[in-house]
Amino acid sequence: MNMSLQFEFPVNLTAENFIVKLSHEVCTQPASRQSSCKTYYDSFDWRLYSNDITCEFNQAKRAAGQSPLLLRSIKTGLVIAESELKKVPLFSKEFEPGIIRDTLAPLLEMRALLPVCTLDYEIYHLNIINKDEKTILRLLIEEYSQFNNRVLLQPVKGYDKAAEHIVEILTATLGLTATDKPVLLTALQFQGRKPKDYSSKLNINLDPDMRADIAGKYIYSHLLKAIKVNEQGTIANTDSEFLHDFRVAVRRTRAGLSQIKGILPANISAYHADFFSWLGQITGPTRDLDVYLLNFERYKSSLPASIREDLNPLYDFLLAKQQKAQKELAKKLQSTKYLSTLAEWEQFLKEPSYKKPLEQNAKLTIKELADRRIWKIFTRVLEEGDAITDLSPSDALHDLRKSCKKLRYLMEFFQSLYPEHQIKCLIKNLKGLQEVLGDFQDYAVQEHNLKLFSEEMMALNTHANTFLAMGVLVQDLDAHRCRARKDFASRFEDFKQEETRSAFRLLFAPSKPHSHQH
Repeated sequence: MNMSLQFEFPVNLTAENFIVKLSHEVCTQPASRQSSCKTYYDSFDWRLYSNDITCEFNQAKRAAGQSPLLLRSIKTGLVIAESELKKVPLFSKEFEPGIIRDTLAPLLEMRALLPVCTLDYEIYHLNIINKDEKTILRLLIEEYSQFNNRVLLQPVKGYDKAAEHIVEILTATLGLTATDKPVLLTALQFQGRKPKDYSSKLNINLDPDMRADIAGKYIYSHLLKAIKVNEQGTIANTDSEFLHDFRVAVRRTRAGLSQIKGILPANISAYHADFFSWLGQITGPTRDLDVYLLNFERYKSSLPASIREDLNPLYDFLLAKQQKAQKELAKKLQSTKYLSTLAEWEQFLKEPSYKKPLEQNAKLTIKELADRRIWKIFTRVLEEGDAITDLSPSDALHDLRKSCKKLRYLMEFFQSLYPEHQIKCLIKNLKGLQEVLGDFQDYAVQEHNLKLFSEEMMALNTHANTFLAMGVLVQDLDAHRCRARKDFASRFEDFKQEETRSAFRLLFAPSKPHSHQH
């Protein structure tokens, strides 16, 4: 059967009225009515919705005990999985093993499942029967106070013809319309929201002729919004991704202040560069510990099975440390220094720009400035990368990694100024190089920190077996670090191929001035 199964009532039709009208047309048998409350869940960044799934928890008003949690396909409205729960867990790993957990885990990863909106409604169950008093179709009517009611058809096997006949009655006689729009969309519209209203991806549309200083402020305002929208989740430690996105927006802002040069007054630029640098520092320790906790299962599985469980005391140690760092961070994000400086920055970004700016690059168009800056940092990346040999200290790779980050952020800020396919390809090439540099750095830092942790844990009378397991882990991280170091040369060769260089030259290089004949 591929007919629609959901119908929306005309504006003023109540459920009671609908049932009366329907019973003139067919034999109905009222089954039940109850007051219910439907809560939709998703991650903060809409990971389920982006994968065409809605998650709803339907609680009857007076029922104690368990209520159904349903995962539905947005495309078909059909139930993918359902389960009876007392309450909805925060993380997918807290669900019982089964289809719901298997569906949610790969989509949500580390993100919490949060209530998106809650609706009160009356639910009526109604059966349609034939002459032999057999049920040929079940109806589920949902009556809402704020918006149009709905009915959901639940076909009964073997009675397809009857169902088609009733659909005809619903639409032609009673004026209902088939709909595949989830109630969630209507409910969000009602709150003035829409799905996917937050994403961690940068999406900044710039006009190439925009004055550079005005475009700069536009970029910073966009990043400030990301900082502010992740602030509460970071303070509450709802899930680790709030702090991650908060930090990325801070890092992008810092890259902007250091790389989109000469468009803001120098004193303002310096003052806020200091502030965002401080923000980077105070958020670092918590994020590092988050990463170790997120990696912990991977750490364990890298060890021989016989010693895996010996690593567990490290988890407890990291968790206690993370909770302490998190509390300190939450305090700082509620401090006067943080709140007032961020408000000053917001105020500055809102002020209209001068007609005649004084800064040397402010009068350029943003396209001219973007070309210059990207070309300059790209040539720096090539120089730094070319200078690295097998004998170079690891600091050289670390510096190259920073230059790659700056290049990446600039290309992301300005990607709307260039042909989409070309800029995306170049960003993808750069990502490959960044990955190997990032791995090298991360393994080195993790290795270093594990050594520090083991010194702290000595004082806590930790069992010797735990230190042995940590030693094996450090060895494993070291092997990964050496592999990343080995991979670097070939990744960099890939990156600096003539194809990439000419693509960069084409998009960003300054056009050659005409040479005069003497």
